[in-house]
Amino acid sequence: MDVYERMKSLAVKLPQPPTKGGVYAPVKFFGKNLAYVSGCGPVIDKPTAGKLGAEYTLEEGQAFAKQCMLNVLAVLESHIGDLNRVKSCVKVLAFVAGTDTFYQQPQVANGGTQLLVDLFGVKAGEPSRSAIGVNALPGNIPVEIEALFELKE
Repeated sequence: MDVYERMKSLAVKLPQPPTKGGVYAPVKFFGKNLAYVSGCGPVIDKPTAGKLGAEYTLEEGQAFAKQCMLNVLAVLESHIGDLNRVKSCVKVLAFVAGTDTFYQQPQVANGGTQLLVDLFGVKAGEPSRSAIGVNALPGNIPVEIEALFELKE
């Protein structure tokens, strides 16, 4: 299945890759065909600030996680040239800034990992995953996601 045809059928469009926010590599290649994409926030067309359970609902958090994953994929594509090179979405780590009584971090992360399944299928797209609740994220963003991908030769 061609990932770009799948994107078109789902009306999904990659944004421009976000600019670096510090001293780090947006993508680090290692091992045999592995690519680690540094954490990306949900900012695509407008700044987003606040916490889940206060300013934002679970459903808004899921949409933010999807936007984070779109940014992750945009960064990955900018470094590998073609998302059809993705063999497997190996691991996703989602950070969710929430109130002290917000406990739905895994459900928020589903917004990002569901996009991977929708684009790459269950076998290649369903990653192992952790979803961590945090007090604050850079720039007061509500969600940040990093990911590890295995690439085809």
